[in-house]
Amino acid sequence: MVNIITIYKLLLHGLLKLVGMTQRTIEIEPGTILNIWVPKKTTKKHAVVLLHPFGFDGILTWQFQVLALAKTYEVYVPDFLFFGSSVTDRPDRTASFQAECMAKGLRKLGVEKCTLVGVSYGGMVGFKMAEMYPDLVESMVVTCSVMGLTESVSNAALERIGYESWVDFLLPKTADALKVQFDIACYKLPTLPAFVYKHILEKIHLLWGENDKIFDMQVARNLKEQVGQNATMESIEKAGHLVNLERPFVYNRQLKTILASLVHANGQHN
Repeated sequence: MVNIITIYKLLLHGLLKLVGMTQRTIEIEPGTILNIWVPKKTTKKHAVVLLHPFGFDGILTWQFQVLALAKTYEVYVPDFLFFGSSVTDRPDRTASFQAECMAKGLRKLGVEKCTLVGVSYGGMVGFKMAEMYPDLVESMVVTCSVMGLTESVSNAALERIGYESWVDFLLPKTADALKVQFDIACYKLPTLPAFVYKHILEKIHLLWGENDKIFDMQVARNLKEQVGQNATMESIEKAGHLVNLERPFVYNRQLKTILASLVHANGQHN
């Protein structure tokens, strides 16, 4: 039986090529290969890196945003290691390792500065990239994420969604369990080191699904309070944890406004 996702991805890949994207594999080190969608032609446009959550690969997560942004920005969409086609023989599973590999891959592609856009797990890796590589990360747009899962944040999130562990939620074993995962992820913070924001990031924008059951609006408000004046926050109604997939047109409109403000603030013009 033909897998409908496989067919859909083939069609999607063809569409992405029409808007000027191509798929690349980058060897970070022997045994570690990064799969990433990149612009066919590099220009002097502002670089935007889209970091996916736990679950889908990069291009399935960000398909609507890539199509909306590719003409205006240099868009890069990596698969994290252990997702999609990115692989490694190293046993490291930390966000720091993911951040290191993402940064090395981008540098090999000639990206000197960029804006990160991260959803959920992608936001966590993005925070780590900003901390480790301040010369690379100019700014961030964070959607439905936290800097890291402390025990209190983790326990509260699991209680809200009715699971005993993240393994049970993130690795469904049946079609019914997968459906429950999507039902939860769709509609219908630890103390942050001050230097991360004071010396690394000029601006952080929080773009949240108003009905996120995993990291709810209180988590968003806590994160904004911790970041302080360096953060703005917008919420999208009738949207859950996967807001970029669930309400792509609204999300894209908000994201375009944020990115345009960042480019203008940095004095970069297309």
